[in-house]
Amino acid sequence: MVPDRIEREIVIEAPVERVWAALLEPAFWLGEADPAGVEVREGGVLVSEHAEHAEFPQRIEKIDPNRYLSYRWASGFPGAEPDSGNSTLVEFTLTEESGATRLRVVETGFAGLAASEEQRRSSFEDNDGGWAGVLEELKEKVEKQRA
Repeated sequence: MVPDRIEREIVIEAPVERVWAALLEPAFWLGEADPAGVEVREGGVLVSEHAEHAEFPQRIEKIDPNRYLSYRWASGFPGAEPDSGNSTLVEFTLTEESGATRLRVVETGFAGLAASEEQRRSSFEDNDGGWAGVLEELKEKVEKQRA
């Protein structure tokens, strides 16, 4: 049976506003794609491009500034628009902790993907391993911005 949920947390030594700003930067979303004119907004679709992994449209579901951001993506279905059968939901929650920020990411929906057990498991494992690196890169970037 494929697990349905990935949860990761990291504490970033920076105020919530600075971590939030980094989450909204097109570079965080787009990989190798051109960020010109890209805006992270509710209902918007951003297309991440990666030479090694293909293209992944991501639909922004909800934004609560400095607190919460969620999106759907079909990470196991390169190039596909996210829908109820092919996508997982990614949720970022930011919490202030004594001048630092706890950033929590939760990704759910792997068990319900319209795919074989092997494909669901592969999607889960790829993303489970990927989130640690993504969060660490974000932490390093934000913490280097200290004034």
